[in-house]
Amino acid sequence: MSKTYFTADTHFGHANIIRYADRPWMNPETDLVPNPTDSARLMWASPLIAQQCVEKMDRELVERWNRVVGQDDLVYHLGDFCFGDKVATFLRYFKQLNGRIVLIKGNHDKLAWANRQSFYAYHDSYLEIKIDGQDITLCHYALRVFNKCHYGAWHLYGHSHGSLADDPNALAIDVGVDCHNFKPISFEEVATIMARKKFKPIDHHGE
Repeated sequence: MSKTYFTADTHFGHANIIRYADRPWMNPETDLVPNPTDSARLMWASPLIAQQCVEKMDRELVERWNRVVGQDDLVYHLGDFCFGDKVATFLRYFKQLNGRIVLIKGNHDKLAWANRQSFYAYHDSYLEIKIDGQDITLCHYALRVFNKCHYGAWHLYGHSHGSLADDPNALAIDVGVDCHNFKPISFEEVATIMARKKFKPIDHHGE
């Protein structure tokens, strides 16, 4: 039986996301050096090191994805799939991944959106679905309120790379890879997380 998964913010091919999101595919002591034009940020010690690190990241992301996702499984990818400007770059990542992938467009999806016909389905940043009677709002960006939130609906988002504090009083979570051991998270895993939360209204809905 096929399963449903959710993920976001893979950023295949994007070396700088390793620095920005502090991903584990670098050694800050040897791979980074002070940035002479921006003292608040470090920079790659060399283009070669950046390329080696992003290749490590890409290999591991593909391996972790395929370790949990089967060929017939459905994966909702909530944006920021990959970086690059060539069709061959997109296809190199896309063809390695198991499952039927539905793209919810993110703000860094110029290449993926240009090749959106390759996906099982695609939507421009927002989608509402229902699985086993559960209403779910999917969006690349975190929403404070969403459709049927006061009736038990869930909201899944990406974009923030785990930097947005989780709200125990909102049935919403970041499904980006930075929050879930760099792999897609199943519908059942999401349900377990949501069961630990308790909705509290922040506007007139649910009062």
